[in-house]
Amino acid sequence: MILRLFEPLDSRGRLSLRDLIMLLVIDVGNTNTVLGVFERVPHRPGEDVTTETARYERLVANWRVGSHLNRTVDEYGVIFRNLFSMDNLEVSAVHGIVISSVVPPLDSVLRQVCERYFNTKPLFIEPGVKTGMQVLYDNPAEVGADRIVNGVAAFEKYGGPCVIVDFGTATTFDCISKKGEYMGGVICPGIGISADALFQRTARLPRVEIRGGLGSVEMPGSSAAGRDSRLAALPPVFTGGRLRLPPSSARHRALARPMPALPPSTPALAGDARFARLS
Repeated sequence: MILRLFEPLDSRGRLSLRDLIMLLVIDVGNTNTVLGVFERVPHRPGEDVTTETARYERLVANWRVGSHLNRTVDEYGVIFRNLFSMDNLEVSAVHGIVISSVVPPLDSVLRQVCERYFNTKPLFIEPGVKTGMQVLYDNPAEVGADRIVNGVAAFEKYGGPCVIVDFGTATTFDCISKKGEYMGGVICPGIGISADALFQRTARLPRVEIRGGLGSVEMPGSSAAGRDSRLAALPPVFTGGRLRLPPSSARHRALARPMPALPPSTPALAGDARFARLS
């Protein structure tokens, strides 16, 4: 992914001596909050440093923490700064902070964390922020920030058309056109939600921990038939997700209807994609 912010220049149009070199990006989901630190790369030969935007292309560290509504500003601040310390990164090197959040109650907390512990005012991806991607929703303000940044990143990395599949609390499918337009998508229950619902709505099925490829148990060979209750409960959770994955251009086009038909496209996976397997 390529992230761009304007270079801070001094009164003479030169890079300030106080110029910082890191960009912190935060993706706040319903279950997890993911942080990434990108390093700024030098300008290409011939680029005008007074007008060209900074490019942050090298991911130097990333972490995943729980999205807990009862954590205080100081608790999040200590966690974030400790993560920087563990990877020998200087908090003072953060040039800017961009936040994509689908958990509004945490927005104020994280804004204060950024201002208090990083001395930086964060940019939240929200309606009105120009991302460079046209949103073809009937009401663009309804599209979650996570789906927009997924679309921008996938189009920057792979071009279009493409389909982004994000395995989070919900599993989302988003379609990006050849011209880089957000065309819409589909929202499905996530793997964790499906497993929890199966446990909560049945009297005797045990709860199965979801981790790795097929949880804490190993499926017998390639068969989808389980030989005990735990194994029998796993295939619907995982193969149900696999059936929702669009492995062919025909399914891509079916997913896009009644939107304009998509030509053969590239699937991009995000979130808990370790659970996914395209066929």
